[in-house]
Amino acid sequence: MSILEFPIKRYQFTLVAFLCLVAMGIYAFISVPREEDPSFRISGFDIAAIMPGADPQDLERLVAKPLEDRLSELDDVRQLETVIADGVSFTIVEFEAYADADKKYDEVLREVNALRPNLPAELRQISIRKFSPGLVNIVQYALVSAEAPYRELEDHARALKDVLKGVPGIRTSESWAYPPRELRIEVNMERLADLKLNAARIIQALDSENANIPAGIIDVGSRSFTVKSTGSYENLEQIRDTVVASDGGRIVRVRDIAEVRWAEGQWGHVGRYNGQRAVFVTANMKEGQNILQVRRALGDAVARYESGLPKRVKLELGFDQSRNVESRLNRLYIDFSIAIALVLITLLPLGLHAAGIVMISIPLSLAFGVTVLYFLGYSLNQLSIAGFVVALGLLVDDSIVAVENIARHLRMGYDRTRAAIAGTKQIFIAVLGCTATLVFAFLPLMALPGTAGKFIRVLPTAVVATIIGSLLIALFIIPFLASRLLKEEESGHSNRLLQRLMNGIHNYYRPALHYCLERPRTTVIAAIGGSLLLSAALIPVLGSSLFPKADTPIFLVQIETPTGTSLAGTDQALRFVERELESFPGVKAVFANLGRGNPQMYYNHIQRTESASYAEVFVTLEAYNTRRTPQLIDDLRQRLDSYPGARISVKEFRNGPPVTAPIAVRIVGPDLQVLDRLATDVEKLLEKTPGTRDVRNPLKFPRTNIKVDADTQKAALLGVPAVEIDRAVRLAVSGLPAGTFKDEDGEQYPITVRTPLDGRATLDSVKNARVITATGESLPISQVAQITLDRAPVLISRFDRERAVTINSEVKRGENTGKVTAEVVKRLNALDWPRGYRYVLGGDAEAGADAFGGIGTAIIVAIFGIFAILVLEFGSFRSTLIVLTVVPLGIFGGMLMLLVTNNDISFTASIGFIALIGIEIKNSILLVDFTNQLREEGVPLDEAIERAGEIRFLPILLTSATAIGGLLPLAAQNSGLYSPMAWVIIGGLITSTLLARLVTPVMYKLIPPEGHEPRHIERGTQPETSGVLL
Repeated sequence: MSILEFPIKRYQFTLVAFLCLVAMGIYAFISVPREEDPSFRISGFDIAAIMPGADPQDLERLVAKPLEDRLSELDDVRQLETVIADGVSFTIVEFEAYADADKKYDEVLREVNALRPNLPAELRQISIRKFSPGLVNIVQYALVSAEAPYRELEDHARALKDVLKGVPGIRTSESWAYPPRELRIEVNMERLADLKLNAARIIQALDSENANIPAGIIDVGSRSFTVKSTGSYENLEQIRDTVVASDGGRIVRVRDIAEVRWAEGQWGHVGRYNGQRAVFVTANMKEGQNILQVRRALGDAVARYESGLPKRVKLELGFDQSRNVESRLNRLYIDFSIAIALVLITLLPLGLHAAGIVMISIPLSLAFGVTVLYFLGYSLNQLSIAGFVVALGLLVDDSIVAVENIARHLRMGYDRTRAAIAGTKQIFIAVLGCTATLVFAFLPLMALPGTAGKFIRVLPTAVVATIIGSLLIALFIIPFLASRLLKEEESGHSNRLLQRLMNGIHNYYRPALHYCLERPRTTVIAAIGGSLLLSAALIPVLGSSLFPKADTPIFLVQIETPTGTSLAGTDQALRFVERELESFPGVKAVFANLGRGNPQMYYNHIQRTESASYAEVFVTLEAYNTRRTPQLIDDLRQRLDSYPGARISVKEFRNGPPVTAPIAVRIVGPDLQVLDRLATDVEKLLEKTPGTRDVRNPLKFPRTNIKVDADTQKAALLGVPAVEIDRAVRLAVSGLPAGTFKDEDGEQYPITVRTPLDGRATLDSVKNARVITATGESLPISQVAQITLDRAPVLISRFDRERAVTINSEVKRGENTGKVTAEVVKRLNALDWPRGYRYVLGGDAEAGADAFGGIGTAIIVAIFGIFAILVLEFGSFRSTLIVLTVVPLGIFGGMLMLLVTNNDISFTASIGFIALIGIEIKNSILLVDFTNQLREEGVPLDEAIERAGEIRFLPILLTSATAIGGLLPLAAQNSGLYSPMAWVIIGGLITSTLLARLVTPVMYKLIPPEGHEPRHIERGTQPETSGVLL
């Protein structure tokens, strides 16, 4: 008993396997995680170093360069980029995509810890943050109140944060947009002078009293006791009673020279929700979780928490990623259902019973594919479902071949069992070869390098898993079902629709094929040569791009005011944006962030750090319409452009790896002034280039600092150390740290010693600063220092250990990024670049070079892999070459369809071309294989070609129609991510199905394969080893 006979004769086992597959598919579908986008590891890290008051040039010399030198010594470093502003430095280190993210994190942490002792003692903090799509927040709540003080809102936010952290599946939760609370010790400078004390003495006393040093354990008899010393502060009275000094036998305590109270630190991040004062709370999810289940658990926990809120505080859920996920998945489910209906319609020529048997392969193949994804650790997201939709039109091909060949054997007089066995054996090799070519078309896509490859990987994985499942089902389950359900009377030509199709093929296709066979060279040159020439001509017309907009119902409005603008000045621009958004249709929530970027809400968007000259608005919509919403956003851009004195841009989220902007010009060179001048030139160049918008030059607005220049000679005469001048200014502006205070709930707050201040520090705060001389006299700062204005660099950027500045630009809607970039490069090359300075393209050009480089490798692997399979199957280079001639015909159709649908050659469209190669070659295999068989049966060459073309036309037409029907809903969805891929395959299938049915037979006539001479066949028998379909 052969393996193909086993499932038919031992049907009990087949039934058990059938039920097992169904059960596993249902279990996997219920259990597989749901996400909007696939999760993947990024081997990149952001290292933030905070050194308050440090000049960018000092930070570059003391922190950034030593850090870059250390990190550059690590293996697999792909790129180093550093941005330095006043008091803060950010270094981004990106490793090759294949590097293990966890291992690289350990290496970076080790290098930073080893470097820490050599960094300045004034460096307050150095932290490392991972780049991970899993750190994206899935919810953003707003606690809204016009009356409650910020301290009360902070307490509510912290309580809600603790509630969210306790929900299963939640990784962490954060609270935002309230002033940092600090325990402030406001010193009386006059009283300090009277007592001949300074602030350093207070800090020393506080540090000493607040120290918590375990004394150890002692033994007393048979028992042991832990010895506790004074320990850290437990309440404010202990701080007030701290002894600072003694004056003539009198004890001086903190309460005698300062006021101790809770206060708000300097504002850094102010939040509003729909125009009302608010604080924000966010939460992100652990990897491998089902967002829909986690969201339900969150809802229950938050409902219980909300019942305890006071009436003056309102809790709002402004962003819920699960809504986007559910909406997107539901849309894909609907498309999937439509695709199944279209596939069913295309199968009607087979007859109802045969079509029903073929349709059974759809849920079984999908069950196999979902099970494979589940055990491989993938999630159900927009890309994996798109992969299943792509596979939908392909997975029935093998079943069509099997059912139709079994039906042919029924017409020959076989009973149902013998027909199922003989029919399956006969097409086994051909189906195996067809499926192998299809798998090889998608297999290289699973190994695409870079972040783009990781992002897209789940799509080809879903296709390959489903197609392999369809092969197993077509060979082992479908024959069993056909042997039980296929009716003999329906397998004939009594089907009227089938008869009409056959008549149409005979009346129209056969004469056309005969005409082409009489003119073989003209046909081949016109079809193949024309396809190649037209495809080459279409490439520059179409242009290229990387990844499209995400088409998600969220977007950002970014507001940048001149460097040095106060929070109040930036707030005016922010309120203008909020007013404009009131008239935007379909807005659900508006999160206004003053002084900082909104918490991360999309996997490839990085939150902006605190800056008084920056604000950001996070907008959520009720729904996203792929045709209407982009136009509304363009209208909003035009209205926001009218605001003077600020750069306001609307940013829509994009798919794919993180990219700062579609067009980014990075200018590299040593001198800051020359870089500033070149940045201005490039900014003007980009603004004049057609197709660009929202050009951003980070050095556009110069920065002016207030410099306190100490007169060291005069200070020395008065007995004032230079460090005391710096300390006095710090005391007046931001205060001096004096440890931390832990409250009853375990929350830690900074203890800050400073002069009295209400609100943010001003110029008067600096002018009124006082220093204490050696004799205890209090002097104004103007006695020992001069206050001047000093021009300073806005920021310093570095790229791969060289100074650089990056000019970013968006691309107008409807413009092709590749074409605009090409025009920018042309104009950049025309500039007169100083010696030692150059430009490097970033943005889509940089990311695309990596992504499309991997695509090129995938195409080579796919073509040669398919070539090897064809050689193994046919054992002839001629047969292989005949089959491969279909490739340019399909590529031309894909190019033409991109032009008709107004799409460009994007990353996902390129994936469509690779998939198309395998799909169209599969159809040609069936034609060439059947022609070979007819020749072996003694049919003359021309007659064998014409008969094979006519007989093979129907099954090839059906398989192509089912593929097109499965892809149509995906294409019609107008999604920038996967619609171009679907259009490419549809266009290629149309041209290859129609043209290749003429070109492939003609090529067969020009170079007929050898080794297929007539062989002896006994009357009444049929060959059972060739790939016959009908």
